[in-house]
Amino acid sequence: MSKILTFLRRRWRLLLCGGLALVALLVAGWLLLPRCSLLPEGLTWSREVRDRDGCLLRLTLTADGKYRVWTPLREMPPDFVRATLAHEDRRFHGHRGVDGIAVGRAVWGVLSGTPRGGASTISMQLARLRFGLNTRTLAGKAEQMFRAVQLERHYTKDEILEAYLNLAPYGGNVEGVGAASRRWLGKRPADSTFHECIALSLVPQRPARRSPGAVQPDAAFAALMENLCRTVRGSALPGDRDYRLPAARWTAPDIAPHAVRRLVAEAPPGTEAIAATLDSRLQRVLEQSVVEFVREQTPQGVKNAAAILVHAPDMSVRACVGSAGFYNAAISGQVDGVQARRSPGSLLKPFIYALAVDQGLIHARTLLRDTPRAFGEYRPENFDRGFAGPLTAADALYRSRNLPAVELMNRLAAPGFYGFLQAGGVALNKPASHYGLTLTLGGAEIRMDEAAALYAMLARDGAWRPLRWKAADPLAAGQPLLSPAACWMVRSMLLPPAQPTPGEPYTAGHPHVSWKTGTSNGFRDAWAAGICDDWVLVVWVGDFTGKSSAAYTGRATAGPLLFQSLSRLELPAFLPPPPAPLAQVNLCAVSGDLPGPHCPHHCQGWYLPGTSPVAACRLHQEIYIAAASGRRVPADDGRPGLRREVFECWPPDMLALFRAAGIPRREPPAMEAVAAAVAAAPPGKLRITSPRAALTYSLRASAATPHTIPLKAEADAGATTVFWFAGREFIGSGPAGQPLHWNATPGTTQLKALDDLGRAATCDIRVEMVP
Repeated sequence: MSKILTFLRRRWRLLLCGGLALVALLVAGWLLLPRCSLLPEGLTWSREVRDRDGCLLRLTLTADGKYRVWTPLREMPPDFVRATLAHEDRRFHGHRGVDGIAVGRAVWGVLSGTPRGGASTISMQLARLRFGLNTRTLAGKAEQMFRAVQLERHYTKDEILEAYLNLAPYGGNVEGVGAASRRWLGKRPADSTFHECIALSLVPQRPARRSPGAVQPDAAFAALMENLCRTVRGSALPGDRDYRLPAARWTAPDIAPHAVRRLVAEAPPGTEAIAATLDSRLQRVLEQSVVEFVREQTPQGVKNAAAILVHAPDMSVRACVGSAGFYNAAISGQVDGVQARRSPGSLLKPFIYALAVDQGLIHARTLLRDTPRAFGEYRPENFDRGFAGPLTAADALYRSRNLPAVELMNRLAAPGFYGFLQAGGVALNKPASHYGLTLTLGGAEIRMDEAAALYAMLARDGAWRPLRWKAADPLAAGQPLLSPAACWMVRSMLLPPAQPTPGEPYTAGHPHVSWKTGTSNGFRDAWAAGICDDWVLVVWVGDFTGKSSAAYTGRATAGPLLFQSLSRLELPAFLPPPPAPLAQVNLCAVSGDLPGPHCPHHCQGWYLPGTSPVAACRLHQEIYIAAASGRRVPADDGRPGLRREVFECWPPDMLALFRAAGIPRREPPAMEAVAAAVAAAPPGKLRITSPRAALTYSLRASAATPHTIPLKAEADAGATTVFWFAGREFIGSGPAGQPLHWNATPGTTQLKALDDLGRAATCDIRVEMVP
């Protein structure tokens, strides 16, 4: 001992210098430790998609197949944090990554053969997880300690604890308390009970034995639960020892898979929480309705269906069903029908009528003609291949007659229906000339979400806005495309009649649902769209392969799905009051014009003051009939037996159509003399409908038989014959409304039509001969 003291007295300066050098070296090493990231490079996190009320729709797997949800330390229950520290690292806040006391105790336990527990701190465990270390070797353990000190050098205790609790293993492919709480308990960490917090804190030490559903439960779990509850709470209670995590594993929800996949794909990188506008309750109801409908209609040839529900006031998507079975490979269930482009058939006709209302072409009671028409080379037909003659705009729209809709589209002012669809968010990838008038009947493909956004205009104020899929997205400023008055008028035109029409019993009980259907060419797609108060529902029935089926018709298939779904969704249903400046006016029930003195039946109709075409009725006319001849005379000339009668004076083409359809119409008698007829001709005009002015017609010169151009004119009431001239050359004559075929000659020609009441019309055309 004396020798040691003597050595220290002689060498104290050297020892002091050495000690100071060692301290300086340690301090320098501490200060010079390089900074490293707290989490592994390239680590990804599960994305949590929730509905508008916070209900979990889906928890996605990470790129490495794990459930891993980043949870800030402030959102973790205090009981859970205290339990973790008490169980794993009681002196966490008193060391710098390595607990010397714990290391000494562990070393003594190894030397003495009496294990005293491990020496790993939370910082060391984080280092092992962060750097993927093998700590079963001395070299691995040494690196673990070094890395723990390195982390402590650059990060706070809260940051280290937060990182560890988000990476710790909790059994299976679950990492971090955020994923563990959701996977094992079905709730967020903040909603965990006291016993759940204590039980979860014990799992990372032995995840294979302590997580729910473990094959070999940990025998020491009960004692650990009791001791840890006593440590955290300050006392033990009888139920502490017996508590276990639920054995049944919580199944992660998979609600609205198509919409969730879309939201995840569109989310910016690094987004871990997505709040959708979807409503879980409405989503489940709509999914069930679609699945059950397809299952019931499979024997009739129905293969698949899709649907989207939108709340028009805030443009939020509340439910989205992309197919009748996301995991059904037989129907290509993972294809999202809401985003697929399909021909809508007649689904977009209401917007042609709304534009026509705003442009002063029609109101709901305006008479339209459902007659054969040719628009150049385009000759549209009705779905039933028949013609209904004159009918009101409301009837033409609700019955989805094609010819009146094409005629209206042809009369729309620029930018026309094509420009309207472009402004309304429909992606048209070809110029307007490519589609022409076929846009009326589904000539351009459209997506269901695009159709829903358009119908939301009718349900709201006529301003187009994009749909909202995420709760954080603001409601966009609207782009006015229609007037509120036109929207309301069209909605009222789409209401089902008081007595359901044949084949549509499903509309009973839905008097305030405005709806429209569409059937694509070739029976490949069946559509239906409904407006129920502030809600818009669009459904589609078909086959993702494009295969046609007689079952794919709008009114026979999509309509029942629409109303079945609306009934189950239990949405409020009423038509809002008409907006200003709409007003009601007394109209002739037959012509839809202002009633004249001879109109026998009147009705109330809505019109837009200053815009709607409301004129005096000219259909009902009082005429004078001579008793002797039974013929019409121009005026009361005082002859005896002259009587007055009221007739419906239809144009000749309409009378011809009535006759062809077998619908009797009482016609006024002929005039006594042609001169008198011309003098008494009612006001009106003659319109050439074929050929079309300013067009060039190409005729094939090599044809075996000469090609002809049909000449046709529409005459107002009273005319019976039309005379045709090419310049000064007389071509021929024929009944008004009937075509006369002309053997045209090359060159520019002015055609003139003259009816037997002296009314005339002209048009210039060019004819060329091609080989």
